[in-house]
Amino acid sequence: MSSAEVEISRTKAWLMAARPQTLPAAAAPVIVGTGLAVHEGVFAPLPAVMAFVGAALIQVGTNFANDYYDAIKGADTEDREGFTRVTQSGLISPEQVKLATIVTFGLAILTGTYLVYVGGLPILVVGLVSVFCGWAYTGGPYPLGYHGLGDLFVFVFFGVVAVTGTYYVQAAAVLAEPLSTAVPDGTVTGAAVAASLPVAGLSTAIIIVNNVRDRETDAETGKRTLAVRLGYRWSRLEYVAMLALAYVVPGWFWLRTDVGPGVLLPLVTLPYAAMVARTVCTRTDGEALNPALEQTGKLLAMYAICFAGGLVVL
Repeated sequence: MSSAEVEISRTKAWLMAARPQTLPAAAAPVIVGTGLAVHEGVFAPLPAVMAFVGAALIQVGTNFANDYYDAIKGADTEDREGFTRVTQSGLISPEQVKLATIVTFGLAILTGTYLVYVGGLPILVVGLVSVFCGWAYTGGPYPLGYHGLGDLFVFVFFGVVAVTGTYYVQAAAVLAEPLSTAVPDGTVTGAAVAASLPVAGLSTAIIIVNNVRDRETDAETGKRTLAVRLGYRWSRLEYVAMLALAYVVPGWFWLRTDVGPGVLLPLVTLPYAAMVARTVCTRTDGEALNPALEQTGKLLAMYAICFAGGLVVL
């Protein structure tokens, strides 16, 4: 094999480990938080960009950590029906994946220094807790994903915290002095928390599909995800509930705030959501659920763009 072929294969392996198809979960909260910031007149471009960079690094770092810890703990086996894991398959050594995890989380913390300057102590606390929980999802003495807490982690950190945090750093840049030690007035609002709920729900829906697909192999290896604990029926109900949450929130915004009917724009994605939900509610095999996993990620991206667009334009 030529050195060029080796380099290409290594590049592909690292992309497989980073799992760029999961980046909608990092971009969506920034898109929605920024859309709300524009609507509220507190848009700040540089904090918005840095919020996305930080979120993307935490997402990739979490992916690297999952790949590494699932392999060394024996959760990834040859029977697994999901996408190829580079550590378990031997494409990249465990030591290299572990180092990549540390470096990526380190870069997330470095990126966060600017956001700490803008948002002060609250962002420092939120950022460090986010990085810690990204590692603790599958690492540490009590891995969240192995004890049925993965769904809650995603809902909170890739939904509520990510959207409200994106709004917060922009509002703080406009309304407050740098390096504040408390939460400035007008930077954490009820509208920001409400806007975070659709992103939280759809981000959680992604992990539900992943865990439903892997339920049998996870149970065999002792990985007690929420899908393992709940079973197929209740996991599917959880998936539908997360979708329902996403589609209720725009109506609340229209009826209870000063936002116009354009906020209902996400409803155009409802037929696509129903199509994916039908697959999740009727299939358990990787042949069907691997595409459904990617489709749920696309749904999150489409929803976020429509929601933010409705807040900004209409």
